[in-house]
Amino acid sequence: MKTILGMLVSLVLLAGGAAEAQEYTSRTIKFAATGQEGTPPVMGMHIFAQKLAERSGGKLNARVFSNGVLGGDVQVLSSLQGGVIEMMVWNAGNMISQEKDFGIFDLPFIYQDVDVMDRLLDGEVGKKLMGELPAHDVIGLAFWEQGFRLLSNNRHEVKGLADISGLKIRVQQNPLLVDMWTALGANPTPMAITELYSALETGAVDGQETTAPFMLGSKYYEVQKYITVTRHNYNPQIVLIGKPFWDQLNEDEKSLIIEVARETAVEQRKISRDAQVTALDKIRAAGNIVTDIDPAALEEMKKAVRPVIAKYSETFDPEMTKTVFDAVGFSIN
Repeated sequence: MKTILGMLVSLVLLAGGAAEAQEYTSRTIKFAATGQEGTPPVMGMHIFAQKLAERSGGKLNARVFSNGVLGGDVQVLSSLQGGVIEMMVWNAGNMISQEKDFGIFDLPFIYQDVDVMDRLLDGEVGKKLMGELPAHDVIGLAFWEQGFRLLSNNRHEVKGLADISGLKIRVQQNPLLVDMWTALGANPTPMAITELYSALETGAVDGQETTAPFMLGSKYYEVQKYITVTRHNYNPQIVLIGKPFWDQLNEDEKSLIIEVARETAVEQRKISRDAQVTALDKIRAAGNIVTDIDPAALEEMKKAVRPVIAKYSETFDPEMTKTVFDAVGFSIN
């Protein structure tokens, strides 16, 4: 009798355990980025892939496609929305093409404190923006980081606003950034990142603007002599998953993917912040001229872009804009 009772108890416990077990289907997730191997966003992708495989018992496998091998950012986003590719990571501000409020991340020069950015991205502002994405056939999972963008060119040292005048600068395919560089006196040239190295090498453009780790990983320093530490934009990265694929997942799979993406964010941001310094040191060591902007010259640049900030701020959700401006200590007046 005791034996039978023991067997019944064991069966009940096993049944309960089975009910609580998470259910994962074997899936391969194509995870794309235009960044090079060794850059912080791509390092984050590999961390995410490893964690996801471990937590799912090998059922959910993210295959990393870096270096733009699946296309430029705009092309990959379209593939995400169409269900051809499952995941991507790219600059959050570029989602302005889908939802105008995302442009708030690309307002120039106002973001300088990463702790403030963490609070905005992980708080109500980030939550609001994520909530706008399903209508565009993508789901936002987490905010990672690329860091502060710097200016490089191959014509002359840039010490102030006058030195930017006339430079043909490759920019992302983003109207706010085109307006920003126009206000600074440059000739902005939107171009897919996959075409940039060749354009720099041949002189089709004079320069570009991105983070030090990206310059290092993409080897732009080989074809650019002058680097200027402008810190004109802070680049959060957004991890996206296509809604066509998302809708195929069960709740256990969705929960795990979100959990791993957000957990990876903590590690990825630290990697990114450490890399900002070490990458710039390596670029200096390679023989590039690295110039810091003095405060007076920086103020002149900030003044030049204020009309751009005012123009785009009027297009964003007013409550969100107030929250952001209060957090960073900026006033348009």
